[in-house]
Amino acid sequence: MLNIHNLSISFQGEYLFQEITFRLGAGDRVGLVGKNGAGKSTLLKVLAKDFEPDTGQIAYEKDIKIGFLRQDIDFDEGKTVLDEAYQAFREIKTLESQLEKINHALAERTDYESDAYHQLMIDVNDVQHQYEILGGYNYQGETERILQGLGFKREDFNKQTDTFSGGWRMRIELAKLLLQNNDILLLDEPTNHLDIESIIWLEDFLKNYSGCVVIVSHDKMFLDNVTNRTIEISLGSIYDYNKPYSKYLVLRKERREQQLATQKNQQKEIEHTEKLIEKFRAKASKASMAQSLIKKLDKIDRVEVDEDDNSVMTLKFPISVTPGKVVIEANKITKNYGDKHVLQDIDLLVERNTKTAFVGQNGQGKSTLAKIIVGEIAHQGEMKLGHNVKIAYFAQNQAEYLDGNKTVLDTMIDEANETNRSKVRDILGSFLFRGDEVEKYVKVLSGGERNRLALAKMLLQPFNVLVMDEPTNHLDIQSKNVLKEALRKFEGTLILVSHDRDFLQGLTNNVYEFKNHHIKEYLGDIDDYLAERNVENMREVEKRTVIKKQESAAPEKSSKKSYKDQKKLKSLQNKLSNTEASIHKLEKEIKKIDAELASNYEELATQPEFFTKYEAKKSELEKFMEKWEVVQEDLDQLS
Repeated sequence: MLNIHNLSISFQGEYLFQEITFRLGAGDRVGLVGKNGAGKSTLLKVLAKDFEPDTGQIAYEKDIKIGFLRQDIDFDEGKTVLDEAYQAFREIKTLESQLEKINHALAERTDYESDAYHQLMIDVNDVQHQYEILGGYNYQGETERILQGLGFKREDFNKQTDTFSGGWRMRIELAKLLLQNNDILLLDEPTNHLDIESIIWLEDFLKNYSGCVVIVSHDKMFLDNVTNRTIEISLGSIYDYNKPYSKYLVLRKERREQQLATQKNQQKEIEHTEKLIEKFRAKASKASMAQSLIKKLDKIDRVEVDEDDNSVMTLKFPISVTPGKVVIEANKITKNYGDKHVLQDIDLLVERNTKTAFVGQNGQGKSTLAKIIVGEIAHQGEMKLGHNVKIAYFAQNQAEYLDGNKTVLDTMIDEANETNRSKVRDILGSFLFRGDEVEKYVKVLSGGERNRLALAKMLLQPFNVLVMDEPTNHLDIQSKNVLKEALRKFEGTLILVSHDRDFLQGLTNNVYEFKNHHIKEYLGDIDDYLAERNVENMREVEKRTVIKKQESAAPEKSSKKSYKDQKKLKSLQNKLSNTEASIHKLEKEIKKIDAELASNYEELATQPEFFTKYEAKKSELEKFMEKWEVVQEDLDQLS
């Protein structure tokens, strides 16, 4: 599909990557990984033709369609969720408009025998045929299916997009991409704003996707579940393995160990040869042998070891003043958004030096309670902060709190005061913003770099209570580890909203689970919570909640199926999935042939075999459609 050859990109004279070469083909589900600022998002933008590389070429297949989910999106105001999602079907919507005009003209005319009326009849037939080929009679149902899969409810469909948060707008943009039948999907951090239900749905969708997918993500479980190939960008080079992320890490480590062992053995051989050269050089009778050994040494292909980028930020959260024993006391906290109930009569007591995790599905009120604690949103009930409490807040949408038109340095200087202004450059350096990088505008930073800047900015204000909402979004794995260690050593009070088990392990001493507008406390860290819930990971907890919700919504008569029925059900589901894949493939092929006919009809009209093949494809499609109906009917009966 794509051939990338000797591609190079540089910023301010420094290469992000240099002369990299790889190929993307159908069926490739690539995890594009690397440290924050390594060039992952930039590479996606180059592949999407957003801007030109400095050197190198990209060869695209003819008529290839590329969909790109960016980290930053911008919607037109005044559109509903459905209106925005329908933007994926521009050609169909254009045909709908044409059909409406032609039908309106037909309704107004009475000259039924005229050539003009006859032409309108031909036009309406042609447009309807094209409309049908493009899926005009199915796109609305498909749109609703995708939107519901990504977490939207039917009552959301006609709401204005500007009433939704940035995370939900990202879902609308993702829905548009999934509806477009693109050949290549470029997804930049697609799971950052998805709850577990939607992540599971997206995983299943991408695993069955017939095109090519390139995913930038720091969600290890998502990468392992979806990808079959990993490309890492490190220090301007790439490392390409046909394995998902975790298996790639093992192979990468093994390869480096082999390289080190080979390099060590080679170095011994070189040192031995150099000693012989020195020994023979002093003797005239051995001079020719010395020259021969020198030539041999020059011809040795020196073993190179893959470089590792071990640069990490340094982070320490200092405590300002010691607060009173009770830091936060909440009584009967209730929060509604219109008719939507989020929190109901919440009581919460947080004591000094405790570390607390808020966990649970999206939409259960974790971020809402965090915002109430820091005084960002109005609520019912009483929220009291203790004596000498100074709160620092890291929001989930932290990037929106930064001014894109300021430089990194100006962002920090504007936040600093007289006592710490002189330390700004040192703080930035510890967060890997060094040299000319401090002059970068915030708007050109990657998501991870913005999070690093937001963390650096927090250190300029005194605090003893830290409230963090999904702080690991966009952060690379090394930066996550540094942040975790800094929070572990933090001597103040911590409240942490997260769904990342690896990050939460050993970090908190109590956990609050948010569910059905209420909270429940579990003593201990995340492992104790999971043990009490008798599951292995956060995803399993949330997945169980999803399954229970689905079971409770199912009719009472849907009793447990026998093994035979389960086996038959699975077989029918596989048949349906395979049939749908065949239908999708044939529709795509027929659409391509229709395009050829539209652009080159006169030449093709002289080729009978072309039309024979065309009719055969349509006949095959019809058979698969009939097969789909039969399988679906059997499936409905069994279900």
